[in-house]
Amino acid sequence: MSTSRSLTLAGLVAGAAGIAILWGSGVTFPVYPPPGIILLVAGALFVGLITWRWAPAVGAFLGLFVIVGFLLSPTGIPNFLGDQGTSVAIGSWIQVAGVVTAFVAGTITTVTNYRRTSAPRRLR
Repeated sequence: MSTSRSLTLAGLVAGAAGIAILWGSGVTFPVYPPPGIILLVAGALFVGLITWRWAPAVGAFLGLFVIVGFLLSPTGIPNFLGDQGTSVAIGSWIQVAGVVTAFVAGTITTVTNYRRTSAPRRLR
């Protein structure tokens, strides 16, 4: 497993851990359990177990999906800035660091995988 693929996997797991910290800190979610945890853990399993060259793109997409959700949430930035307490801020920071890592590393891995397999062969 490449370093960037491992970083994608680690970012997804860190994002899920950040959401779990938010949940444990008393942040209310619309459903039980928080769907972000399930999505990110399922994505981490997919990226870690499936060897298809586009599999890391799933991790990148999930990272981007959670980033957009964080930015659109009315409590995302205030939680990130610590308005709801230190534990909520820590959970937000871990979540954001994880999903940004998953997005960047997943994108790099996918691009690298496609460049490696579609490079033109030189004839001698």
